[in-house]
Amino acid sequence: MKTPFKRPLFNGFLGAALLTVAVVLGLGAVPAYAASNAIQNVTASRQGAETVVQVNLAQPLSAAPNGFVIDQPARIVLDFPGVDSALDRQTVNFEQGNLRSVNVVQAQGRTRMVLNLRQSATYKTQLDGNRLLVLLNTTHEQAAATSAATGAPQAQTVHFADNLNTHQVALRAINFKRSTDGAGRVIVNLPNNQVGVDIHQQGQNIVVDFLKTSLPADLRRRLDVTDFATPVTSITTFQMGDNVRMVIQPNGDYEQSAYQADDQFVVELRRTQPNPNALVQGNGPGFHGQKLSLNFQNIDVRSLLQVFADFTHLNVVVSDSVTGNLTLRLKDVPWDQALQVILRAKGLGERKEGNVLWIAPRDEILAREKADLEAKKSLSALEPVKSETFQLNYQKAATVVAMLTGAAGGAQSGTTATPSPVLLPGLSSSAAPTSRILSPRGTVLADPRTNQIFVTDIPSKLEEVAQLIAKIDKPVRQVMIEARIVEASDQFGRSLGVKLGFLDARGIQGGVPGTNLVGGTYGTVSGDYLGVANQTNQPGSSAATLADSQFVNLPAFGLAGSLLAGAAPSSLGISLFNAAANRFINLELSAMEADGKGKIISSPRVITADLSKATIEQGTEIPYQQATSSGATAVTFKKAVLSLDVTPQITPDGNVIMNVEIHKDSPGASTAGVPSINTNTVTTQVQVENGGTVVLGGIYTSQEQNQTDKVPLLGDIPVLGNLFKNNSKMYNKNELMVFLTPKIVTNADLSH
Repeated sequence: MKTPFKRPLFNGFLGAALLTVAVVLGLGAVPAYAASNAIQNVTASRQGAETVVQVNLAQPLSAAPNGFVIDQPARIVLDFPGVDSALDRQTVNFEQGNLRSVNVVQAQGRTRMVLNLRQSATYKTQLDGNRLLVLLNTTHEQAAATSAATGAPQAQTVHFADNLNTHQVALRAINFKRSTDGAGRVIVNLPNNQVGVDIHQQGQNIVVDFLKTSLPADLRRRLDVTDFATPVTSITTFQMGDNVRMVIQPNGDYEQSAYQADDQFVVELRRTQPNPNALVQGNGPGFHGQKLSLNFQNIDVRSLLQVFADFTHLNVVVSDSVTGNLTLRLKDVPWDQALQVILRAKGLGERKEGNVLWIAPRDEILAREKADLEAKKSLSALEPVKSETFQLNYQKAATVVAMLTGAAGGAQSGTTATPSPVLLPGLSSSAAPTSRILSPRGTVLADPRTNQIFVTDIPSKLEEVAQLIAKIDKPVRQVMIEARIVEASDQFGRSLGVKLGFLDARGIQGGVPGTNLVGGTYGTVSGDYLGVANQTNQPGSSAATLADSQFVNLPAFGLAGSLLAGAAPSSLGISLFNAAANRFINLELSAMEADGKGKIISSPRVITADLSKATIEQGTEIPYQQATSSGATAVTFKKAVLSLDVTPQITPDGNVIMNVEIHKDSPGASTAGVPSINTNTVTTQVQVENGGTVVLGGIYTSQEQNQTDKVPLLGDIPVLGNLFKNNSKMYNKNELMVFLTPKIVTNADLSH
């Protein structure tokens, strides 16, 4: 009798501790009976590339023993249930090929044989009468060594399972699912558990060959699963000779695992999120156990769970209702995921308490948990109540009472601020809330004067109340927020203008005032247009008379919103006239220029408790009159203030999250007696380290304006046209920056 060629692997987990001769064998439920069979002798020999271990027994075995392999250190473990050890020693040294020694230990109605190897190897067993032959295969290790020496490429095909079918069988279904943690699962329903499977890498793709199988026409397709957001992009399945080939196209970095439970084969690709600072990367989200590979054919489920108990050192309690056999093949799967596969395949569940793992059918576990809950509920209705007093140091008694009773809005009806105690009703009231911590029999008294509460309830609820108060009755941490608001301005303005007039006063004017320039032409200069008229004794030397004589009146003026707005320009007046001083040409040139820079720094500070809003304002309120509905007037105010509204939240890692609203307002121009407000506002939420400074934002404004007023046609004459036009220019820049610095206040800070 031969068992299938198998390579169950445990990759280096608990190797030395598990398989030393001093280990206690198993935690499974093996019945204690007197063994009728025994191991009498163990020998080893070389047969070509294989090492053969011969185990002689007193009686033939009914079936080959179950076993598993550990890679680090390299060992093969075989369990003989109901078999004693008749050897005179526990360790036998051989040094034959890959075999170094054999340990044989007897305990709890069975005997465990451990084969200590130089390097990991596959094995197969063969029964021959009273003998058990264990053939250690090292062909693949020798092939790898030969490949390394010759430089020839080494085959990458992994024989996941050997084919045991004698004829070609058809696959039943191919599906794809996305797990809750983002892994992609390719699920193939096999016709039976005897199908051989080979897996190898082909470039970036994963190729799976199902040996001696056929593919129905409806399954010969390509599945595009990109939209599932898993490491799997597509799945292509087609017939290739006597086999069916499946090509899985992945993307990104991933971890691959494959397993088979009875007639269901699964390839799972899980995205990896490596930590570059970690020395050893994990096994991906969800499962963190050491990876293993298993290959069992129709093994008893209880025996399989016993293997996991020995491997993990967990105390496993298996329900009597757990029965049946399982064909299981796993390849590079974390052991906790492998356990979930077994439980899911047999409809089982597990509950862990400490290092004890209880395994039973799901319905049985749920029924027991339900019975336990119902028992606790019945006990709470019969358990005697007790009273306990709690002194609150930081929380208000009314607030804690509202939490215990589930009062809406944080206050229970009937709770007052008077010093007298207030009795809060229980759930017997029709209006009682449902989110209550106390039991239906519990009541609570609050004394606002002493800030104490008195709770009467069953002991378990009193413990919950004590734990709740211990967590919430703590001093609230405080935060100081300092804001720096910097407002800078840069302004420039310039204006050039002219007045030009002509007066003919020959009929009323005589004399020759002024300075003779040339050829009987006289001139005079003064500060403005009116000034030269007075110096030359022009008739009617008044602003009104002279204005009537002007045919160009474009003096310099300041543009609205500039530094020159409302300013009086500087001027220069020139008058040209004849010798009789009765005909005049008057010219006035006006100009003004201003350049200004300014900086305003505001630094409001406020201190507040964690999760409490704080507001600080500084500025003025501008009064103005406003008509009422009766026709009278009333004085109304508008605020032009610097204000800071902030709500801080201290995070567990010591940072501060702030909801901030900053207003920097200033008075503006008035319209119909109603003042306007220039507003700068910043509203945001930021996270800042304790004591750090963050720039919340800035407001930058730039205003540039050029204006020209001129006489048509005459103002366009080169050079001379400047006498017939006015030029004004304005350039304003303003910038507002807000800096915010939070600091968590300690007791030491408050003492200063």
